[in-house]
Amino acid sequence: MPTLASEPDRPSGNDPHRHRQVAESFGTDAERYDRARPPYPGALIERIVGRGPGPDLLDVGTGTGIAARQFQAAGCRVLGVEPDARMADLATRLGTETEVATFEDWDPGRKTFDAVVSGTAWHWIDPVAGAAKAAQVLRPGGLLAPFWHVFQIPPEITLAVADVCERVMPGSPFDFRALAERPAVDTYQAGLAKVVVGIREAGGFGESEQWRYDWECTYTREQWLDQMPTQGAFTRLPPDKLQEVLDGAGAAVDAMGGSFTTTHSTLAVAAKRT
Repeated sequence: MPTLASEPDRPSGNDPHRHRQVAESFGTDAERYDRARPPYPGALIERIVGRGPGPDLLDVGTGTGIAARQFQAAGCRVLGVEPDARMADLATRLGTETEVATFEDWDPGRKTFDAVVSGTAWHWIDPVAGAAKAAQVLRPGGLLAPFWHVFQIPPEITLAVADVCERVMPGSPFDFRALAERPAVDTYQAGLAKVVVGIREAGGFGESEQWRYDWECTYTREQWLDQMPTQGAFTRLPPDKLQEVLDGAGAAVDAMGGSFTTTHSTLAVAAKRT
């Protein structure tokens, strides 16, 4: 189940960037997050590096530095901005200099960059204010490129998790059942449209492009249950309720033979600073 797979399609009053308590909850188990979350396609990293005018890169919502380390391996100098001090501390310890702040409130001083990226985090940022801040710190010709992982989980698992979540988490803002009713990529399209509109309204950018990279990943029961607590729907659950959700998910994976394959799509919006 992807983090916030259904949220980008929610009404504006319930947009993810308004839910700061969820956005700043991922550091509950930062080490697990870094261990369990997948990296991004190498082709995407190379494309972003190739489209920017230089190696200086700002990673917004850097988390534990998963994407940042990939860009560093590709030759970039990376600074992270992360609102959760626990995540920022781990990112720094793992080699990415990271400043603690929400991006909208972050003071860049005189810093400027060749690219501003954000790995599965831009939905936590006001789309217009975020694009305006990116335009402020980008050099001419610099690239703004937020991107997301989207998981297409087998419906047998999604529906099993929806059943237990509706019982354990009544009133949750996450629409778990919707994830089984239409492709996850389709669910994300409304969110990407808001990103494009935000870039256009902020000004200072050329026309946006959308990129897509499809790939597959096979999860064992252990691997999937390790990742689930890092998802925004579950980061603030009490341990007993989280265990109920994991038990339901684990039983569904067991029924599929102990493992399953997901179709991943990594989606990106890219726009050049004019």
